Amino acid sequence: MQTEPPVEGDTYIHERTFTHEDVRRFGEISGDTQSIHTDPDEEGRLVVQGLLTATIPTKIGGDQEFIARTMEYDFRRPVYTGETITCEWTTETVKERADRYEASGTAVCRNEEGTTVMAGYFEGIVRK
Repeated sequence: MQTEPPVEGDTYIHERTFTHEDVRRFGEISGDTQSIHTDPDEEGRLVVQGLLTATIPTKIGGDQEFIARTMEYDFRRPVYTGETITCEWTTETVKERADRYEASGTAVCRNEEGTTVMAGYFEGIVRK
């Protein structure tokens, strides 16, 4: 279990660069094998599936032992293989209960140019 309770204002950062193999494997698992995910563009890149991009804040939540009840994402720009995407997760609210913490917050993912590619909201719990 998590040793430290969530705190309002906590911020976590995680970055990831997706590969062709990541996109291929996620396509096999999810069934999302549209041509934009299988046929490289003129620069040799694939478009990363939106829900694969959403695994970046999912990784942060997992590290915090956060159990999501609600996750809402706004996919603003395509993510391409080879791009490094940085996600910033911020805990906005925390309510302590007898056996858990109820928390909510935001996640913003940006590409190397600093452009927001995905923004999200989450709420859930962290068990004590």
